[in-house]
Amino acid sequence: MFLKNSFKFSLIYTLILILQTLSISLASLPQDLFHLKIASKIRTDEQSLLSVSTDYGNLTTSIPDAVLYPSSPHDIFSLIRFSYTSSNPFPIAPRGNGHSINGQASAQDGVVINMMSLGYGYHSNRINVSIVNQYVDVGGEQLWIDLLHETLKYGLTPRSWTDYLHLTVGGTLSVGGISGQTSRYGPQISNVLELDVITGQGEMITCSKDQNSDLFLAVLGGMGQFGIITRARIILSPAPQKVHWIRLVYTDVLTFTRDQERLISAEGSPLRLFNYVEGSFLVDRGLLGSWRSPEFFTDSDYDRMSQLVTEDGLGGVYYIEGAVYYTDEITVQVNPELELLLGELSYVPDYAFIRNVSYVEFLDRVHDGELKLRELGEWEVPHPWLNLFVPKSRILDFDAGVIKGILSNSSAAGIILMYPMNRNKWDDRMSTMIPDEEIFYTFGLLRTASRENLQVMIDENDKILQFCNIAGIKYKQYLPHYATTKGWMKHFGKKWNNFLAMKAKYDPELILSPGSTILSSYI
Repeated sequence: MFLKNSFKFSLIYTLILILQTLSISLASLPQDLFHLKIASKIRTDEQSLLSVSTDYGNLTTSIPDAVLYPSSPHDIFSLIRFSYTSSNPFPIAPRGNGHSINGQASAQDGVVINMMSLGYGYHSNRINVSIVNQYVDVGGEQLWIDLLHETLKYGLTPRSWTDYLHLTVGGTLSVGGISGQTSRYGPQISNVLELDVITGQGEMITCSKDQNSDLFLAVLGGMGQFGIITRARIILSPAPQKVHWIRLVYTDVLTFTRDQERLISAEGSPLRLFNYVEGSFLVDRGLLGSWRSPEFFTDSDYDRMSQLVTEDGLGGVYYIEGAVYYTDEITVQVNPELELLLGELSYVPDYAFIRNVSYVEFLDRVHDGELKLRELGEWEVPHPWLNLFVPKSRILDFDAGVIKGILSNSSAAGIILMYPMNRNKWDDRMSTMIPDEEIFYTFGLLRTASRENLQVMIDENDKILQFCNIAGIKYKQYLPHYATTKGWMKHFGKKWNNFLAMKAKYDPELILSPGSTILSSYI
C-alpha cells in the first residue's frame, strides 16, 4: 500500500507540476498539423499527455506535445508524411501497451502515436487467419493474447512467444521477442513472413525477405528506427491442447547449464521433447513466490527448497523450467517419453515438480501475477530491469562474478533468468544483436523497486556491466539502452554502418522513435 499511496501519488503529482511549470503549448508543433484531416484524432489535453509520459520501467518521464489516436494506418502515414515534409520536422514515436523500460516509446516535444487505438472495436478486421497457408495477418497494435485466442478458434497457434502476452505484436517484433520457445522455434522475429511498414519518410511499404528485404530485415529488431509496423504475417502451426509444465531443481551451476544445453541441442533425440526451456536462479530470500507463476510451487515445495538451501549453505537454487505440449490423442505416448527424458537429466533427486495445465493457461501464466500486483499497487512502480545475452563460453565466469558475486549480498531480490538459445534459430541479418557463439545465454534481472532501493538496483546493474567489461565478456544487451552514441556503436559493432545507411534511407530526418537516443550525440 505504501507503493500505491506514496510512490504513485508522488509520480503523478510531479508530472502535474512539470506540466504547470512548462505551461505546455503547441508552439513546437507546426500549426498546420491541426488543419489536417487527422486533427480531430490529435489530443493535447493533460490526461492524454500524462498517459504516455512514462512506461512500465517508470524510470523516465518525457512529455510529448500531442498524442495521435489513429483509426487506420493511413492516419499514421498522414502524420509522418506531414512531419517529414515540414520545414521543421518533429519527432514521432509509436507506443503500444507501454511496456518499454527506458522511455524508448517517448517523443519529447513531438507526437506519440497510441497504436492501441487502431484496434479499438476492430479486432476481427485486424486479425485474419489463413487456415490453408497456416499464417495470420495481424495488426501491429494487437496484443499477443488476443492473437492467441483468435488463432485457437481455427486450431492454430503462433510458435514463438514472449513470457508475457499482453504486449503488442509490433512492440515485440521491434526488439526480438524471446522466451523458452526461442531455442526451438527461434525468436518471434524469425517467425515473420511479411510486414506492412510506414517509414520515416511517410511511405507505406510491404516488405519480406523477397520484397524490399533490406527494410524487412532492418525493421525486425530495429527498435522502431526505420518504420512503424502496422501489419505482420506470422507463421502458425497446429495448436496443442495441454501442457506438462515442469520444474527441475539444481544446486550447482555446471549441472544446471549442462542439462539446459542438452535439452536445446539434442535434435531428433528424446531430450528434444521439451517445447519450452528456461532456467532461473531462485535466491533464498526470494523463495516466497513469483509474479511470473505465483501458483506453481506449493508452500511445502518452498519449505523443501528452503531446507535444501540451508543444508547445503547455498545462496539459492537453480531450476530448469520446461514444457511439453500435447493433445488428448497422444497423452499415452507423451507420458513415457517424458519419464524417459527426466531419467536422462541430473537434477536433485525428488526435486522434480510437474503440473498439468491447458495450453492457454501455460502461455498466459504471468498475467495472474500481474493482476495480483495491481491489487497491491505494486505494478506501476520502477522496474530497473537488465537483460543481457552472454556467450556460452563465459557463462560460468558470469555466474561466479554476478550471481555468486555482485548479487550474492544484494538486499534487492527479484527474478533472475538464465537460459540458453541456439544462434542458428536467429537471422543475423536482422537488427537484434546477439553474441557470436553457437549457443548463448539470456540473463534477465527482472526486479521491482521502491524509491528506497531503486538506486541500489541501478548501481548493481552498472556493476554487472562493469564486471563484464573488465572480464572481457562480450555480452549484448537485449532491450538495449545506452546513454551515448559510442555505446550504441559498440552494441551494433560491424552492423553500425548498415544501421546508419538504413536510417539515412528510411528515416533521414531522424523522426522516428527518438526515445532510444541512438543518434542523439552523433550529429
